[in-house]
Parts: sequence; C-alpha cells; structure tokens
Amino acid sequence: MFDLKGKVAVVTGGARGIGKGICECLAIQGANIAIVDLLESEAKETCSIIEKHGCRAENYSTDITDREKVYSVFNKIENDFGKIDVLVNNAGWDKIEPFVENDTETWEKVINLNYKGLIYCVRGVVEHMKEKNSGRIINISSDAGRVGSMGEAVYSGTKGAVIAFSKTMARELARNNVTVNCVCPGPTMTPMIEDMMKENKFVGKIFDAMDRIIPLRRMGEPKDIGAAVAFLASDEANFITGQTLSVSGGLTMS
Repeated sequence: MFDLKGKVAVVTGGARGIGKGICECLAIQGANIAIVDLLESEAKETCSIIEKHGCRAENYSTDITDREKVYSVFNKIENDFGKIDVLVNNAGWDKIEPFVENDTETWEKVINLNYKGLIYCVRGVVEHMKEKNSGRIINISSDAGRVGSMGEAVYSGTKGAVIAFSKTMARELARNNVTVNCVCPGPTMTPMIEDMMKENKFVGKIFDAMDRIIPLRRMGEPKDIGAAVAFLASDEANFITGQTLSVSGGLTMS
C-alpha cells in the first residue's frame, strides 16, 4: 500500500480505459482526484467509483488541445481542491493503420492530443508545483514510443517525444523537488482498442496474437498501469525521476 491520503491528483483522460484504472488505483491509496475528460457520462461513473473509496472526485470537461482552456481549468482545479500534488497525463488517441493509409487529419489529431495537449497540461501545473517545492508528474507514453509499433507510425513518434520531453523536464524540475517519470503501457485492452478491433480487421489480427506473443501470456489491464502510476506518485518513489517504466508483461525489455 502507498499512502496518498490528502494528496490531490489530476488525471487527464480519466473517464475510461487506462485512465479509469489509474483513477481507481490512486483512490484506493487515498488520493482525491480531478478528472479532465470530455466524456462526461463515463467520467461521472468513474467519479462514483472514486467516491466509493472515500475520496473526493470531480470531472472538468475540457479539451486539452486548447491551450488557454487548459490553463484556465488548472487554475480552477487548484482553487477548488486547494493544491495539485500529482499530474497524470494519460489522455490520448490512436488510429491503427499503415502509415500510407493515414491522412493529415489523423496526424494532426494524434499529435495534438498525445503530445501538444500533454505539454499544455505540464505548463498549466508546473508553476504551482515549483512554488510548493514538491510534485509528481507522470506521463503515460507507450512502448510504441520505445520500440515502434506496426500501424502506429505517427502515434509512436508522439510517444517517443513524450519520453524525451519527460527526461528534460525531470532535469529542469529536480531542483524544485518535482519528479517527472514515464509509464509505457504495452498492449492493453481498453474500450478504444475493442472498438478498433471490431471496425478494422488489420487491428484484429495484431491483437489476436498478443496472448501468444507476450511472455506473461495476457494483454495488460488498466489496473496494471494504475498500480505503476500509484507507486510513482507515492513518497516511496521520491528518489526516482527521469525514468521510463515499461508495463508490458515482458513484451519489451530494456
């Protein structure tokens, strides 16, 4: 158990999938959570789960690709909760298909959500953490950003950028006692993946083989990622910064 009682965590994309798993794991450890997600109905359900663990939960419906709205919502969260101790940048989007079949609209959406939105969120919270001289920033990248992934060329590029950005921020913020780390999920079953498997045979073929390819013989679950995030958010991880943790069942190894 990691004691996060009294801590305030912001989780982007916390309404469903990996974000929901992260929220529940943080709540189990006692954290109050501000979700930033446009999926209001799903976010309401996740808030109910958080509250069942005795923690406060609020959703802030905000488009993280809009810089000014991001800055505004972080100010509101700070005012509502009194502080922000942990930022988990989980929000993102993907469309799995060969690169030559991508269109520029897809590229822009992937880059804006997975990379630029993350940068805006870090900028929105970093001054507050520097003033407090403490904080945890945990960026959800992907093993696709470490080793590449078929059908995810631009997505892999954004996730690689997240890793490099995180390492630099870890160096810049170390003097302020703010740690910055990456968690890189491997193949993880989420509603988004389930939808893509139904709609696209190419995606189905990729994921149907995962139980045989992954050494631990199963795909990841959101709670697997959430457990890693809870550790990095805790005091037990206060001497860990600039690191990239793969949670992939052994599919990729450093």
